[in-house]
This record gives sequence, structure tokens and C-alpha cells, in this order.
Amino acid sequence: MARYRGPKSKIARRFRDPIFGPDKALDRRAYGPGQHGPAKRRGGKQSEYAIQLGEKQKAKYTYGILERQFSNLFEKASRMKGITGENLLQLCEARLDNTVFRLGVAPSRRAARQLVTHKHITVNGEIVNVPSYTLRIGDVIGVREKSKSLEVITSSLSSSNKKFDWLDWNSSDMTGKYLSSPSREMIPENIKEQLIVELYSK
Repeated sequence: MARYRGPKSKIARRFRDPIFGPDKALDRRAYGPGQHGPAKRRGGKQSEYAIQLGEKQKAKYTYGILERQFSNLFEKASRMKGITGENLLQLCEARLDNTVFRLGVAPSRRAARQLVTHKHITVNGEIVNVPSYTLRIGDVIGVREKSKSLEVITSSLSSSNKKFDWLDWNSSDMTGKYLSSPSREMIPENIKEQLIVELYSK
């Protein structure tokens, strides 16, 4: 399946946010990309549409989702009960590749996606190789027995110290459980989801 394969630092600099993780290029040059540097930027205020579009693009790059898939997620979120913007982020968080990353099995969402597509990850004991697979409450995510000694997995787990309230990780058998849908306050991503809702509502 298609996905963004371009430069990560350029995108992070565009949004002035380390959306792909710690980035030395962003630390050194905390302004948008371009050959003329920060001095020769267009003046003036961004339009409302440009701000809303930028927020949608930021969310797409953060979760590694392309346009049609993201649009479908929004349609699904808008049909669910509750706040559409929060529903959208919950659906993004419930993706298998994102959850593998959140559990610390992979150092990034890109790496998590690769682990899923290469059949290293199981859901409820069955191999699932679809990164966009939507997890349900109670699902158990695990590392396939033959893959537990993979260096990318062991090194990622050893350096991971983040815990999330909607996930439970059992290090002894390398399994995690999707306990609940996270509330907006639990999701650490710097995304203004209401702007995305406003964009799609036009």
C-alpha cells in the first residue's frame, strides 16, 4: 500500500513540530524549508483555509495516512456518537501500526508499519499484516514467537519508557492489550482536530 516516503525533516520544519520524533535538523533550523532561509518569507497572514488545510496535512503525516484513507476515517468519525474531532483521533490511535508504536515495540510509526506488513505482529493470536487494521477494546497485540528476538524490537522495547493509560503491556510474553479508546486529554499529539472538522465541513 502507498505511503509517504519523502524527507521527514523537511515536513517537520514546515510544521515547526517534530511530528516524526526528535529531529536535529528542526532543532538547528526551526523555520520552514526553502533555499532563501527565514529572512525571505512571504509576509501577511495565512488564510483560514490554509491554516485548516495545514492542520489536516500535519495529522496525515503524523499518523502516516494518505488522503483517501484519511477522508474515509473522517466520514466514519462523523457517523459515530460524540465529538467528531475526538472520534477522528481515536480512530487514528486505534490503527494497528500506531498501537505497535505506542507499545514501544517499534521506535517509530514507520518502523511499526514495516513490522506489521512483514508479519511480525499478531492480534488475538492471529498474524495481521494490515497496518490500518482497526483495533477493538479488549484486543491483544503480540509479537510473533519467531520475531521476539529481532534486534529492532528488543532495542526499541529496552529504550521505551512511555506508558499510555489506554494500553497495557506485558513484557514477559511481549503482548499488549487495547484497554479502551483514549480521551482527547490522553493523546499527546499536538493536533488541533477542530480545524480539520471545520475544513471538511465546508
